[in-house]
Amino acid sequence: MTDAPNPTPELTPDAPEAATLPPHEAEIAALKTQLADAQVAVAAARDAQLRAAAEAENRIRRAENEAAKAKKFAAEDVVREFLGLTDSLELGMKAAGPSPEGVAKALVEGMAMTLKQLLSALEKNGVKQLDPVGQAFNAEHHQAMSMAPGGDVPANHVLSVMQKGYLLHDRLLRPALVVVAQAIGVTTFVASNLPPSPTSNTATSTPESAKC
Repeated sequence: MTDAPNPTPELTPDAPEAATLPPHEAEIAALKTQLADAQVAVAAARDAQLRAAAEAENRIRRAENEAAKAKKFAAEDVVREFLGLTDSLELGMKAAGPSPEGVAKALVEGMAMTLKQLLSALEKNGVKQLDPVGQAFNAEHHQAMSMAPGGDVPANHVLSVMQKGYLLHDRLLRPALVVVAQAIGVTTFVASNLPPSPTSNTATSTPESAKC
């Protein structure tokens, strides 16, 4: 008796990985994908619009600031021309002495009135005169020309003004040239604010008797 051969198992086709969606569900899925893509595009367009609006606003503000600044300092060159006139009037009044008489007195009074009107006109246009006698030295507005014992004036304060300075709004037109008070026996002033002092090159002479 012979054994019956084992029957060969029938091969069945592989089952699909995923079932095919019904037509209406596939359409819904496609619409959802399109909606998500559209939402992303709308968000990107809105972000670009906001950025463009912000950039346009920044440009407008910069243009306004530049225009205001240009208007604010438009008279700078003209104002500088008037500074020489104020200097001349002040020097003329000073040259007449403390007690002028006769014609000199009339001239000084006229110059004083002219100077007052000129400074008033400059002030109305944003110009401020710097006359810092007795004030603490300010390197941003003052230029130290020399130092001297201050007496009753505290050290590092302005002892006298050689030439007055001027501001146009917050911009320095010309620093005040000043003499700074120095404490007796103590140098406390910042040397970089002073003109460099000449270095002594005097050689020590050797007595003839010490020469070989």
